Amino acid sequence: MIINVHRQFRSSKVPSINGVFWVLKILTTAMGEATSDYFVHHVAPALAVLGAGVLFAVVLVWQLRYPRFSTIWYWLAAVMVSVFGTMCADVVHVGLGVPYVVSAACFAIALATIFVTWHHVEGTLSIHSITSTRRELFYWTAITATFALGTAVGDMTATTLGLGFFSSGVLFVGLFLLPALGYRVVKLNAIGTFWTCYVLTRPLGASFADWMGVSHERGGLNWGNGNVALLFSTAIVVVVMVLVLKERRRPNPASSLGW
Repeated sequence: MIINVHRQFRSSKVPSINGVFWVLKILTTAMGEATSDYFVHHVAPALAVLGAGVLFAVVLVWQLRYPRFSTIWYWLAAVMVSVFGTMCADVVHVGLGVPYVVSAACFAIALATIFVTWHHVEGTLSIHSITSTRRELFYWTAITATFALGTAVGDMTATTLGLGFFSSGVLFVGLFLLPALGYRVVKLNAIGTFWTCYVLTRPLGASFADWMGVSHERGGLNWGNGNVALLFSTAIVVVVMVLVLKERRRPNPASSLGW
């Protein structure tokens, strides 16, 4: 299946950046963490990663070929990025034995490289400029790297630094609010604050998902990864369906030009 990287779109293929966006983003990070942990522990890890990778590729190709923004396809792609990106980070640590500090540094370098290349080629990192397939490829590549980086950072604070999952979640809530407030109060750069918050939502959601799923001995609620994954999956479906119903009353919603 051939993808024309020079294909242009009439509007951005990224949703409006508002409170609902951030709620869904955090829900997908939590769902991805719990789903990844469940399948890796109940299916052969190599098979789980391969299956997630294939499904991710199929969904992403469909998203790339879709001629306009679609709430359903966008968030389905985001969910698959969350699951696959989490598995990639976990395989690096669990399968290859790479310390979280090292993997986090490597993923950070990879993300920085993507951003530098993206800016060099397109001249902007604004998500409101995702109006071509080439820019969308840069966008989803960066998204995948943010999930892998966030996974490694969250696990590092919870285990390597010994904060535990709940305390790590609280820490990342505070860190997430700092650039958001900086943008709103002192008008810090919108693009920089957006991507900083985007990266931080990954360890934020994942930390709370781990806290809910792991045993009491590990400081969690012992709900089980499968139950937590189902809980967050249901929440995502409900929110997305509400958005779709609203869109039917307001055809062709345009992406907001705000942060």
